[in-house]
Amino acid sequence: MAENNNDLYKGLDDLERNKGESNYLRGTIAQGLKDPVTGAIADDDTKLLKFHGSYMQDDRDLRQERRKQKLEPLYAFMIRVRIPGGRVSTDQWLKLDQLADDYAGEQIRLTTRQTVQYHGILKRNLKKSMQAINAAVLDSIAACGDVNRNVMCNPNPYQSDVYSEINDYADKISGHLLPKTTAYHEIWLDGEKIIDSKQEDHEPMYGKTYLPRKFKIGIALPPSNDIDVYSQDIGLIGIVENDELTGFTVTVGGGMGSKHDDLRTHPQVGKVLGYIPKETAPEVCEKILTIQRDFGDRADRQQARFKYTVERKGVDWIREELNRRLGWEIEDAKPFEFDSNGDRLGWVEGSGKYHYTLFIQNGRIKDTEDFKLKTAIKKLAQTHKGEIRMTPNQNLIFANVEKEDKAAIDAIIEEYGLTDGKNYSGLRRNSMACVAFPTCGLAMAESERYLPSLVTKIEDILDEFGLREEEITIRMTGCPNGCARPALAEIAFIGKAPGKYNFYLGGSFIGERLNKLYKENIGEAEILESLRPILEQYSKERETGEHFGDFVVRKGIVEKVTDGRDFR
Repeated sequence: MAENNNDLYKGLDDLERNKGESNYLRGTIAQGLKDPVTGAIADDDTKLLKFHGSYMQDDRDLRQERRKQKLEPLYAFMIRVRIPGGRVSTDQWLKLDQLADDYAGEQIRLTTRQTVQYHGILKRNLKKSMQAINAAVLDSIAACGDVNRNVMCNPNPYQSDVYSEINDYADKISGHLLPKTTAYHEIWLDGEKIIDSKQEDHEPMYGKTYLPRKFKIGIALPPSNDIDVYSQDIGLIGIVENDELTGFTVTVGGGMGSKHDDLRTHPQVGKVLGYIPKETAPEVCEKILTIQRDFGDRADRQQARFKYTVERKGVDWIREELNRRLGWEIEDAKPFEFDSNGDRLGWVEGSGKYHYTLFIQNGRIKDTEDFKLKTAIKKLAQTHKGEIRMTPNQNLIFANVEKEDKAAIDAIIEEYGLTDGKNYSGLRRNSMACVAFPTCGLAMAESERYLPSLVTKIEDILDEFGLREEEITIRMTGCPNGCARPALAEIAFIGKAPGKYNFYLGGSFIGERLNKLYKENIGEAEILESLRPILEQYSKERETGEHFGDFVVRKGIVEKVTDGRDFR
C-alpha cells in the first residue's frame, strides 16, 4: 500500500486519497472477499470496486425486517459488463444468460448505456461471476468509477455498413481509454500479483487518482439520436458523405446528474466543439479526457463532472487547449440533423439482411408465470445466426438475419408471445426507467417497478383524447443522478421521496434540449390531474407533426431550456 501523505490530498475530496493510496485500484478488495464473517467489504474498497464494474448494494425491501432481527443488511453486489456499442455474439449472450441463472437470481437488466448488469450477487459468488464474464470474452473493467465508461454507439439496423464502422470505433475508443492497471486481472482472474513484486504498476493516461468523476462517450449516427448524444461528456456525431463515414462532429460537456438540495448542480447538454476526421477519434477522445483529468474539480465532487469544467473554462478555451495537446487544429463543425431518439421496432431491412428489435419494457429480462421472456430470448439466441445488439432504450436487436431464417425467428416470437411494442401506446414505446428500489442505494422513490403502472393510467387519458399512437418520450428515475436520462424527455419524473416526484416537461423528441421543472414533490393523483388538461390542449391545438415537448414550450406551459443553468 502506498504511503499515506496527508499533505498530498489536503483540501481535496477524500476519494482522491482513496484512489491515490489504493495501489492502482487494489486496496484490500482481495482480502475482503475472503472474509466469511460479513457479506460486505470495507467502505474504502466499495469505492474502488466501482472501477472493477461492481457496486455493493443491499435489499432495501428487507432492511427494516433484518434490523429488527439484529442482522446486518442483506448485502449483495451489482456487476455491470463493459460492452462497447452493446454488440455481442449469440454465444456470448448465452454465457451471460447462464451467469444470471447461476448467480444473479435468473434476471438480466439491460442498461441505458447499452450493456447488461446483474443484481443480487452474493460476495462469495462475486469472483465466480467475474470469471464467468471473462469466459464470455467480456469484462467489467471501467464499467463504473472515475474513468471512461461503456462507450455507446447507434445500433441503427438499416444503415448496416456504416453501423459496423462506427461500432468498430466504439470498440477502439473503449479499448484505447481503458485503465492500464493489472489489478482487475490480479484480483478476479488470478493474474500475476504485481503488488508482491518489485515491479510498480502504472497508469500512464489516468495517473494514480484517475479522473475527478465518471466520464461518458457516445457515437450517434443521424438521423437517429438514440444514444442521446447531448447527454455525453464527449459526443461523436457521424458525418456521412457519399454513403461513407468521413468523420465526426464533436460535442463536449453533456451530463444528466444533479442534486435536489444543491442549486449549483444541474443537468447539461453538450456543446458543439468542431469536426474531426474519423481516424483521429481515439486520439481526440484521449486528449479531451486528459483536459478533464488536469482541470476537473477534485475538491468538490458535486462540481467535478466535465460539464462544469466546460462551463468554467468555456468551449473556446476547451477547443484551444485540445488543439494544443493534439498539435493540430480541429475543423469547424459539419452540419447534421436528427429526427428521433427512439428505436425502430420490429422487422427492418438493411443491406440485404433483416433486423428484429424486440421491445423490453425498462430492460428487465426475467421469466414470470405468465411471460417467459428470459427463456424466449435464450431460445432466440440458440436459433439466431447473426448477432445481438442492446439499444440505448433498453431493447434488444436480433441483427443480420438472413431472409430464409426469418420464419424461425418469427415462430419463436409467436410461441412466446413476444412483442415489437407496436401494439403498445407511443408513450409506452418511448418509456425508460432506472432500476431504483430495492437495490440502488441512491434511490429516493420507485422507478422501474412503478413507471409501467403509471403509464397505464396516463394511457387512459391518451385514449380519451385520441393520442394513443402519438410518440412521446417519458422517463423516470428514482433519484436525480439521471441514469435514464430523464432531463431530456418530453415528460419526466425524478424521485424526491417515496411516492413523490419532481415533474418536468418540455424536452425535445430528438433529445436536443432539456426539460423544465413543472411541479415539485407530487404524487400520482396530482401527476394525472396535472397532465390531463395539458394532453387535452395538445390534442386540440397542436400543429401538424408537432411533438408534445415542442408544444408545451410553444404554448408557454414551460420555458425552453437549452442550457442546464436554466433547468430549475
